[in-house]
Parts: sequence; structure tokens; C-alpha cells
Amino acid sequence: MRPDQTLVTLQREGTRITAHTSEPFVKETAAGASEHDHPYSHLTTPLRQRGLSCTVEYGLSNYIVHADLPDGSALIISPPQEPPTDHPLGYPESWLVTRGHPDDSTLHEVIYDSEPDGPHARHGGSIPRLLTAIDTRLDQLGLPPRPEPRRPAHESAADAVLHRAGFVPVVLFRERFHRLPSAMTELVEQRQMVTRAFDMLQAEGFDVSCDPDLLDPSLPPPGDQGRSLGDRLGHLTQSIQSAAHTSEVVAALSELTAPGDGVLQRVVESLDTTADWWEGLGEPADPYYANRLRYIAQKLDSYALDIRSMRGELADRHTDHPGRLQARVDLVAPEEPAAYRVAAALAVSPTARRTTPAALPSASAAPPSLPPTRPSSAPGR
Repeated sequence: MRPDQTLVTLQREGTRITAHTSEPFVKETAAGASEHDHPYSHLTTPLRQRGLSCTVEYGLSNYIVHADLPDGSALIISPPQEPPTDHPLGYPESWLVTRGHPDDSTLHEVIYDSEPDGPHARHGGSIPRLLTAIDTRLDQLGLPPRPEPRRPAHESAADAVLHRAGFVPVVLFRERFHRLPSAMTELVEQRQMVTRAFDMLQAEGFDVSCDPDLLDPSLPPPGDQGRSLGDRLGHLTQSIQSAAHTSEVVAALSELTAPGDGVLQRVVESLDTTADWWEGLGEPADPYYANRLRYIAQKLDSYALDIRSMRGELADRHTDHPGRLQARVDLVAPEEPAAYRVAAALAVSPTARRTTPAALPSASAAPPSLPPTRPSSAPGR
């Protein structure tokens, strides 16, 4: 994992499939990572975030993680070694975590044991449960805590990708992650959704660690999806940030508040239509959710009218902003009228428009390169 990349770990935990996001660790700690570190980055990354030096070494029949503690002792995080088992690298069916000291043979502590006869057997190969147990022991040993969780832009972007891929967010007291819908139990359907999320995350530049058994290598890689609607609307924000005249802000607000086909009006229509659809889904609670959506749509419609009225007040001002003339940042070409810039921001990508077919390539022309195939032999590759 490159130090500036966010790691997203996709794995099965019992009956559900989850996606956990880890923020990047600092470059100095990444420099000493071994060539075998990548399949175990979902373990070494959180340990390094607590200041531990980690290596990935070969044990009796599989790789193990060795983490040095400040008192000279060390943690050994190991998948089953005797007898060896067949599992994807970094994703065994159980874990064993021990603490020992090279100069003190009396120190032998079992911190976590999810092997079939161990005290944590019910957790199996769950990595979040494993890391929670390790963190609890590190806290008891007085190690500095992991930096306070923050929501940097790259983590929020990972949330957006997982959201669009169909995952459901889960927010608990000390952790947050995503999971597949609870009623999605068909293995083929699960693999299709995980594969879609895997491809979308990689396309956005995220480092992805995934159990290969969860991927469907027969699915074709997705084509260029272009910018999302939210990204295109984001250009309205940029237009407002760079505006030096009220007419430029009015142009952006006009796209939001236009009667009939404005963005807010379309959102209201979408909510009302969803309510009608949801109401007939057949569960006792469905009318409640449908009515709740209608209530929200009604409030939003009322707010849209208020914003439209304020847009009119701003349009009547028609003046320069006194604090923006000198400090203006030209995010868009200054010679383009604001209305045209807003329209261009909301338009589809030019590459998506139909064009006249080009002439056939000559026989001497080089064949086009094939799109990259989805790796399936190792997690995160």
C-alpha cells in the first residue's frame, strides 16, 4: 500500500460481507515494509498507526506478523500453522495472537485465539474482532492510542464509492464500516456486488485488499462511468466560491431552484415517486416510511421556494462583491458567461456524446491495448 493511499478491506465476517476503510500511514513506517507485507496490510497498517514496528515473516507453514513492543516484547499474529490450512493469504479461518520476550522465556501470553477450540472461536477469521482484542491489550500496556479518527476527503470518497456500489453504512461506538444488504444471501449476487465495489474502488485509486473467493473474475471490468451527478453539481459550489459578481451566484442558484426542472424540484419528485413505490412493497412498516419520505419531500419543496425567493433578492442586487474582486481565483475561464459555465458543469461528459464514426484504421496501425484485467490470484492485487 502506498503511504498516501487509503486501504479498503473487503472480507466475509460470519454471515455478512463487510468493507473497512483505513487511513494512510506515514511514509517513514511504510519504508521498511517487506515484499510480503501487502497481503497483511490490513493488520500492519493499524499496528503502525499505534507506533509499532512490524514485519511479515514466514512461520512453520504460513506468513505471520511480528510487531515489536516498547518493553522489548513482541506480538506474533499468526494464522493456523500446524496443521497447515488452505486459505487465501491474509484471510485464514482463525487467528492466534501471542506475546513473548526473546530474553524472558517465562513471558508467554495468549491475547487472542479464535481457533476452533479457542476462547474466541465464535469470531473465526474476523479481522475487526482480532484488531479490537489487540487494541485492548495495547491500551492496557500503556501504548499511545491511535490518532483520533478523522474523516479526510479520501475516506469520504471511499464511503461514496461503497454507497454507490450498494453497501450499507454501519456506525457503532468505536468503529464504522460498510456491509452488504442483510437480505442479500445469494452467493453469486454477493460476489457480483463485491466485484463491482472492488473495481469501482480501484478505478478511483484506492488500495483494495479482498479475499479472492469473494470476487467473480468472469465479470468484465466496468467501462468509464464518467463523473457522478454529485460531482457535476459540485461545480456549482466551485462557481460560487470563485464568483465576484452576484449574477454568477444567481446562475448557480437558478440551476437549483428553477421551477419545474430545477435540481431541488427533481429531488422532490424522486422522493415522492420513491414513497409511492415503497408503500406497496408489502411490509407493515412500509406505509410509515412512505409517509416519512413524503413529509421530507414536502419540507424540501417549501425550502426550495424560500431559496428561490432569496435568489430573486440576490438577482435584484446585481453588483460586484467588494471582497472578491482582488482575491478572485479563476477556477473557470473568465471570458465565459456564468450561465454557460454552469450549464457546462451540469452537462454530460463530451466523451459520452454520439460522434461521427471515424475511418477504419489502416492495416499498419497498432491494435488498441486491451483494458487491464481484474487480478484474482491474491487479495488487494
